[in-house]
Amino acid sequence: MNKRIIDYRDCAGAIIKALQPGILITTKAGDKINAMTIGWGTIGVVWEKPIFVAYVRDCRYTYEMLLKNPEFTVNIPVGEFDKKTLGLLGSKSGQDMDKIAAAGLTPVEPEVISVPGLKEFPMTLECKVILDQRQEDRNLPDELRNRFYRIQENDHFCFYGEIVASYVIEP
Repeated sequence: MNKRIIDYRDCAGAIIKALQPGILITTKAGDKINAMTIGWGTIGVVWEKPIFVAYVRDCRYTYEMLLKNPEFTVNIPVGEFDKKTLGLLGSKSGQDMDKIAAAGLTPVEPEVISVPGLKEFPMTLECKVILDQRQEDRNLPDELRNRFYRIQENDHFCFYGEIVASYVIEP
């Protein structure tokens, strides 16, 4: 498989647009690889570094894996893809099953970090976490807090990942 190097800035709009239906964040701790659907994320420049911020609830297995290995890939579909994959990876826990195998996804060797990309979601950002921070829901307006944080023990953490490689996996 080939990888076509891309400039993340040229694809930022497409990445933000893809967030609405969902994209994937992939993690790896030890020999275990896990992927999860996310719909919240941002891409830009922070501290003069290219950054993707992933928002992950602290009750998710992905959160646990990110604490063990602070690296992740962001995997974005290009063209047609099986939308059922987003449902499976967003509703099941990698703690209970091998979601990569269940979804029929193909891990692809990374360039810089230890976490693979996914052939079926070929636009890939490799990220190293440089900051993780609890999102303080108490600072939000009541409307947002009541809509997204009715259960207090399910806070989001913001994982600021420096983008260290960006490419499209090609067959």
